[in-house]
Amino acid sequence: MVRTMKGVQDKNDTEVTEFILMGLSDNADLQGVLFALFLVIYMMTLVGNLGMIALIKIDRCLHTPMYFFLSSLSFVDASYSSSVTPKMLVNLMTEDKSISFNGCAAQFFFFGSFLGTECFLLAMMAYDRYAAIWSPLLYPVLMSGRICFMLVTTSFLAGFGNAAIHTGMTFRLSFCGSNKINHFYCDTPPLLKLSCSDTHINGIVIMVFSSFNVITCVLIVLISYLCILIAILKMPSAEGRHKAFSTCASHLMAVTIFFGTILFMYLRPTSSYSMEQDKVVSVFYTVVIPMLNPLIYSLKNKDVKEAVKKILQKHML
Repeated sequence: MVRTMKGVQDKNDTEVTEFILMGLSDNADLQGVLFALFLVIYMMTLVGNLGMIALIKIDRCLHTPMYFFLSSLSFVDASYSSSVTPKMLVNLMTEDKSISFNGCAAQFFFFGSFLGTECFLLAMMAYDRYAAIWSPLLYPVLMSGRICFMLVTTSFLAGFGNAAIHTGMTFRLSFCGSNKINHFYCDTPPLLKLSCSDTHINGIVIMVFSSFNVITCVLIVLISYLCILIAILKMPSAEGRHKAFSTCASHLMAVTIFFGTILFMYLRPTSSYSMEQDKVVSVFYTVVIPMLNPLIYSLKNKDVKEAVKKILQKHML
């Protein structure tokens, strides 16, 4: 049910004080299936990411720069999934799909903050793998505890700073027409479509900041892995090359899935843009990717599997 829009802006306009999230589908039968599916995925996301954080904290063998970054990534994945998924689950099971203006702004800010932070964290993790393989003797100096902390802090500051700018610019706009957001969370494109203000400046700022952030992170990843590839090819033994590559395999897979989705989302030709397609892609990077990351790092990582085995053996004895 759509609630009335309160507050007088002009004589003939009313100001929106809440929005209606239209969701993925208005098919009642499909909503029950989607609820069950997304609930299972969300529980796996929380268990996987929080479990990864706990595992890294408990096992002293995992107290290394790589796992410090991984625990930060797990925290970010759990957080940005939690900024969207619970509200989506509630909306799938209730008729009231409203979200307050301030609630929408908060969801917009925190989702953007953690998504941006993940982008920079994955780039920092690529640099970490480069430092470990290219200069193993200097690695403890290049990736000291202080430097790792600074890199993670910089990722968070960049992510939250970028989101603060977009949130401020988006929610200063006037929303005086329809309050129905054709999406399952408060995202930029559908919000700008609802605004009765001039959104030209917003479009430019979003394009400039998003392009800069994504291009910067992708370049860091590409340059890091190019250097890693050169270093691996120079190794004399096949065993050494295999070991070096295996340490990067999990991160490379996570990077490919994340940036592949983001690039598809934002670098498509305007003529091929579809809100329905946009929602499907959004489900992948808001709900599915946060669940996949802990699975990728646990299934592909020998150290993580050994740590899990030790904990299980300890509690079974």
